[in-house]
Amino acid sequence: MCGRFALTATPDQTAAFLDVAGLEDFPARYNIAPTQPILMAVAGPPQAPGSNLPDRQPMLVRWGLIPTWVKDTREFPLLFNARSEGAAEKASFKAAMRHRRALVPASGFYEWRQTGGKKGQPYWIRPRHGGLVAFAGLIETYAEPGGSEMDTGAILTINANADIAHIHDRMPVVIDPRDFARWLDCRTLEPRDVADLLRPAQLDFFEAIPVSDLVNKVANTGPEIQERGEIGPEPEKVKRQKSGADDSQMTLF
Repeated sequence: MCGRFALTATPDQTAAFLDVAGLEDFPARYNIAPTQPILMAVAGPPQAPGSNLPDRQPMLVRWGLIPTWVKDTREFPLLFNARSEGAAEKASFKAAMRHRRALVPASGFYEWRQTGGKKGQPYWIRPRHGGLVAFAGLIETYAEPGGSEMDTGAILTINANADIAHIHDRMPVVIDPRDFARWLDCRTLEPRDVADLLRPAQLDFFEAIPVSDLVNKVANTGPEIQERGEIGPEPEKVKRQKSGADDSQMTLF
């Protein structure tokens, strides 16, 4: 799963990576958590031939998708992750999979090796060769009872590859820059046309660095949470929960 991540690149670096314009200045964020605003990129409106306008646009989205049909958000679970294997059919995500696919820029993400059902050793998981990655995201615009609208989103996950599986059995779906246009093209490509992009990252793409438990607290937002820490003892094997709520989403919080 992906319950915390970081985006520490400059706005210029992020804009160049996503090929978007109009990013306002924003500080590095080392400990992004659900319900906070996150940056996503979506396909822009159709452009006239010869237009020089960028074909992608940035959006600030609340991390935690709320489907349009939800009546009471207080009784609805926090959907910050979506299992990619069934997202195209699941009521909570199928509309967004068809109409509102997005990219989530990140410098890396955090994961916890589980110990007896509790958070164990935290890891900072980043691209081995540095730079940014783009997670596969979904966006849904939720109309609140008062009439105001709120853009909400989730990150798609997949079975972890061998580099990550010893820490957690899920990882975010990473979209290669060569596939950005395909993933974002909701006008001509249906979910089945981009299903091949929903796969684990290649082996050796990520490196996992043990860090201290400072990252456990959302209030800790400085670069020190990414400093290498000591690896705790190996956990005993624990039985994983059955898949009920999407991606066991509340296990970190």
